[in-house]
Amino acid sequence: MVEQGLKSRLPERIGRLDELAYSLWWSWHPQARDLFRAIDYMSWRMSGHNPIRQLREVSSGRLHAAATDLAFLTLYDSVMSAFDEDMATEGSWFAMRYPQRLSGPIAYFSAEFAIHNSLPIYAGGLGVLAGDLCKEASDLGLPLVAVGFMYPHGYFNQCISADGRQKEIYRPLNFEEAPIKPISAPDGGEVLTLVEVGGRSIAVGVWHVAVGHADLYLLDTDVEENSHHDRQLAARLYTADRELRIQQEIILGIGGVRVLRALDIQPAVWHANEGHAAFMMLERIREQVEGGASLDEAIQQVQHATAFTTHTPLPAGQDLFATHLVKKYLQGHLDSLGVDLDTFMKLGRQDGTDETAFNMTAFGLRMAAHRNAVSALHQNVAQKMWHGLWPELAEEDVPITHVTNGIHIPTWIAPELCQLFDEYLGQGWIERCDDMELWQRVWDIPDYDFWEVRQLLKNKLLAAMRERSQRRCIEDGLDPRQLLPMGALLHPEVLTIGFVRRFAAYKRPELILRDAERLKRIITDQRSPVQIVFAGKSHPADLPSKNLLQQVYTMAADQGFQGRIAFVEDYDMHIAHYLTQGVDIWLNNPRRLHEASGTSGMKAALNGVPQLSVRDGWWYEGYNGTNGWVIGDDAKAASEEEEDSADAESLYRLLEEEVVPLYYDRDRKGVPLGWIAVAKEAMRSVAPLFNTRRMLKEYIERMYMPEDQV
Repeated sequence: MVEQGLKSRLPERIGRLDELAYSLWWSWHPQARDLFRAIDYMSWRMSGHNPIRQLREVSSGRLHAAATDLAFLTLYDSVMSAFDEDMATEGSWFAMRYPQRLSGPIAYFSAEFAIHNSLPIYAGGLGVLAGDLCKEASDLGLPLVAVGFMYPHGYFNQCISADGRQKEIYRPLNFEEAPIKPISAPDGGEVLTLVEVGGRSIAVGVWHVAVGHADLYLLDTDVEENSHHDRQLAARLYTADRELRIQQEIILGIGGVRVLRALDIQPAVWHANEGHAAFMMLERIREQVEGGASLDEAIQQVQHATAFTTHTPLPAGQDLFATHLVKKYLQGHLDSLGVDLDTFMKLGRQDGTDETAFNMTAFGLRMAAHRNAVSALHQNVAQKMWHGLWPELAEEDVPITHVTNGIHIPTWIAPELCQLFDEYLGQGWIERCDDMELWQRVWDIPDYDFWEVRQLLKNKLLAAMRERSQRRCIEDGLDPRQLLPMGALLHPEVLTIGFVRRFAAYKRPELILRDAERLKRIITDQRSPVQIVFAGKSHPADLPSKNLLQQVYTMAADQGFQGRIAFVEDYDMHIAHYLTQGVDIWLNNPRRLHEASGTSGMKAALNGVPQLSVRDGWWYEGYNGTNGWVIGDDAKAASEEEEDSADAESLYRLLEEEVVPLYYDRDRKGVPLGWIAVAKEAMRSVAPLFNTRRMLKEYIERMYMPEDQV
């Protein structure tokens, strides 16, 4: 591990920029971002909005100039004062609401965390949710420690060839430019703990990430004490190799518990975000048995202090390990428990399924007293799916509740809209963002001001897309055939649909392309044209979704669409901000009951982008009849082909008869007042309900600190 520090480069007067840069608090506070931007705008842009890289690369002259600039120093002092105030949690919501109610912090385990693009250790929505939860914990003052993995190669960078094939490029993380610091063991070394995996001991080091005052600990096996194989064990996120996967999850779960113990952190509640982290319950059971408890007593004690969130509504999406892998890699831990393999396998068995498979979700559900799905509709799906774990109960009584997902509003709101909200919702509106009454004030925003901001955000999106394509052209060279699908002909005055999410077959990215000729007529209409922006990655091992991606890209390159379909490659958190803020409408059409919740549409609605979606996931709760559009109905189709046909017809009809006409129905000033009404209603109805402030308060009140445990 590499020790880092920027202190020596900084003039004493602005020496705390080092502290601020290493706390990702700056990433969701506009004034802090303005501070780094004010040092040197070009170095800020060239760093990818990474202050650590910026402060390493910017000239000493610029730093010394900033240290004597009165305007900069005024901003610096203001930011540091706000930072210090937030780091002191005595007056926080949690401290005021629950004084001295927790014996220790909440320990939140997740396989991925998306905090900022400068730390690319995430693949998609699960990581974004985990990152947003950590930020909200900091905002609310909830004591929280999070545990995840340091992936030196992270997820992959996506490159699309001229024929539409996805290429995966793995780039090693530059540790000196990442917002991380190594944690030393008491002996001064890198290794905090050892974990037995398959009869050998693997050394685990740890990196610390400051997410405001929430602490994120990232486990790392790339330490000198390990063999070359074990050093590469967690190099990549979500490997398709089951043997590597079970080893990673043993390190995450068992190693994560041991790391917290080594740091003398004693959590009051342990929360597993999906089944990947469920082995942390096994380690805690082992601790109880080692302390003299029987196996049944140990399980009861662990259950009492454990929360488990399931995100996957499909049997095919469960994390399963064959018996021989469990025996090979966990036998030593089972021996220390005095538990035979068959008994342990039963704890992870989903009744009615393959009895030779250990199901991590089934194990997590059994080992937790507090269990939740991530939307109201998903609760129904989960109760049906996991009824076999509680066969003595009626399906509706299966003890799985729901806490609907939300987004961290300060992270995902466009700065330009934030300024409007400051003016019309009032200063301090973010602290009250879960107040329904507050959002009624959205109607006070003048339509013309709102429309001006919306057009500005679309222009920013198109500029970001052009910049990406230009950079790709300079760095790699481009086949002329790629200019069209990269969005070279997109226009800011054209209704823009966004389909932006992980590419997977159940999300049906190709649905809108089902009738190519009808779509061509819609998008090339001279009086009311439409353009579509796609973005998303396919898992490297998911060949069907890669084929879908290639199909979409090929259609985008078809000159018959006149350049009005584009594909933004290498979708990440940075471009996600532009997309969720800059398109006009958010398209979402998964197969029904296949989307547990989803959060991208929430981000879009927050920024005045209505949703056009099937009633699945969070939209089942979010749609109110006037804040967007619903594709199809809730009737169960006889087949997937029938479902696709009916939904495509509904989608085309909505575009032709409702969505497109409303967008182009303008007043004398060229402003679509009817469209703006839908956009404002989307903000008013979605923002106060589907945010992490409401979500985390529910976790606290219902799962972390229920009244029956006080």
